[in-house]
Amino acid sequence: QQTRAEAVKQYYRLFTTRFPDVHTLARAKENQVLSLWSGLGYYRRARMLHSAAREIVAQFDGALPSTASELRRLPGVGPYTAAAIASIAFNEPVAVVDGNVERVLSRWYGTALSSKEYWKHARDLLDIGRPGDWNQAMMELGATVCTPRTPRCAACPVLSSCRTRGERKPSPKLPARRKKAVSYVLSRRDDKVLLLRRAKDRALMAGMWELPLVSAQPDGLLLSTKHSITTTDFAVSIYASGDIGRSGFRRWVHVRDLPELALTGLTRKIFRKLHILDSR
Repeated sequence: QQTRAEAVKQYYRLFTTRFPDVHTLARAKENQVLSLWSGLGYYRRARMLHSAAREIVAQFDGALPSTASELRRLPGVGPYTAAAIASIAFNEPVAVVDGNVERVLSRWYGTALSSKEYWKHARDLLDIGRPGDWNQAMMELGATVCTPRTPRCAACPVLSSCRTRGERKPSPKLPARRKKAVSYVLSRRDDKVLLLRRAKDRALMAGMWELPLVSAQPDGLLLSTKHSITTTDFAVSIYASGDIGRSGFRRWVHVRDLPELALTGLTRKIFRKLHILDSR
């Protein structure tokens, strides 16, 4: 939900071409799924999607559950996702609450609401005859008209009954961005490169492959670039040699196998800039 739709489109096309149905996705190895997801972030979602596909095949014979309660049983599916799928795809009369809907409701009622109150009001207002259309309209209203910083009140279809109509809301403060410098080593042996696998218990990008970090004495600068992840801006340097210590699981990987490997987005970006990988 924090990733721009335009940025997602190319990943969506690649993902659905490679995995056109739930059976194909369920049969895939996790490494193949993460490889196509690389660069999009939120890798836990990729793992949950993969697990959900396997659950759908195993427990529902490959058919997507049609009710919100059944959908909630799938890995990674919460109240919002379950309600959105059930109402839009299967016309189940269940309300959806996301950040856009919360903003519409809090402004329309003129007060901040608790999580339970948001869901209660959303259910009370739901058009049970067209739940999917209603939910999409509410989300779209918040995304395009009742926006966080400069709401377009004059274009709002419920302006006359809105308790905060015309009021300018203060712009939300964005979290302060951190700056961090990181240095990696690109070790090559013939047509192979040395990669390090992030520990499975790491909170971010667990199990993904990346270049080893330089711990001391870097030499032979190959590339300087910038990279951003959520609230951190990285100044990245790539060296031809340097001390990389002894920790972590390492592997020499042939360059022809890199496209199928679950690389971190930054590592894939580095390989493209150095023309080790083709841009897709």
